[in-house]
Amino acid sequence: MITKLGFGATASVALAATILATPCSIALAGERVVIASTGGAYDRALKEAWFDPFTKETGIAVVVVSATNAEMRAKASAMVKSGNVTWDLYLDGEIQAGSEAHKAATEDLSEFCKPYKDRADLVANACEPGGALLQSTATLLAYRSRAEADATPETWADMWDTERFPGGRAFPNFDDPWRVLAAALLADGVKKQELFPLDVDRGFRKLDEIRDSVSLWWKTGDQSVQGFRNGDYDLGQIWLTRAKAMANEGLPIKWSYKASFLVGDRIALVRGAPNRENALKLMAFWLDNPAAQAKACDVLSCTPPSKDAIALMSDETRKSMPTASDISDYVIVPDAEWINANASQLLEQWNNWVR
Repeated sequence: MITKLGFGATASVALAATILATPCSIALAGERVVIASTGGAYDRALKEAWFDPFTKETGIAVVVVSATNAEMRAKASAMVKSGNVTWDLYLDGEIQAGSEAHKAATEDLSEFCKPYKDRADLVANACEPGGALLQSTATLLAYRSRAEADATPETWADMWDTERFPGGRAFPNFDDPWRVLAAALLADGVKKQELFPLDVDRGFRKLDEIRDSVSLWWKTGDQSVQGFRNGDYDLGQIWLTRAKAMANEGLPIKWSYKASFLVGDRIALVRGAPNRENALKLMAFWLDNPAAQAKACDVLSCTPPSKDAIALMSDETRKSMPTASDISDYVIVPDAEWINANASQLLEQWNNWVR
């Protein structure tokens, strides 16, 4: 059962909605929950592991709205300001979930989180006022694997080395540019422990060097996947969840934790959500079901909030996760406080540069 919902114009991408329904949910007309996500393989994994089992157990249909991250934040804010709220939940980055803009558009989940705070099976930050933790993963360097290659790219400096590693490049281009500048600074020789606060001017100078080689500025995770499928780029800064989904398809893609940033997604409840109780049930279903988390993260190569879920994941997936030495030596944990404090100015500079 597919239903298109009209949301009016957004930035540049039409928003499509699909009701993921079962006969049980169809019978319970009006029982639904609306969640915004980024589409493609990511949503398919969540549908199979989370939404479909939830609907089967509760009879509540899950309506998925596809949009870019920037559109989701802008739309949620606009709906709350206008008092015309049509979404219940949306997925936001863990960094953004601590921002003042996020707090203004979402409901404080402190009360909802109380039962999860002392749960031994969950990580300490599994439930926060800004949202329930969906998963943690990495933004990293992914590349097209070639059997005849003499060497493989591993670092951000390799990303900038267009002679040794020829081919088009891909970077994200939405309202969260810190990770592109951070990669540029690391490529320019800045040490991991000295990365934040970002030297923004130096980062843009380094980006000037590679700009002509960037063949894709992607705005959604699904766009980064399609670009790789189409041969639009050979090296890209993309989400590990998308890279793993492509590997599962049999595409020739590999990645490096030596060029990676640890990030995560939270499930945020929109202020004034029309199906608030159903939304809380959907969040609780995720946190309470390690099997659902394991199934999704097996596909997406993510780290679930439940420690029990990790034990249920396949050996292959667990082996693909970053090792303790990877995390210690290479993986960057971004400074969320600095990013949120400088987000507006950083975005203005980015938009002036990338246009």
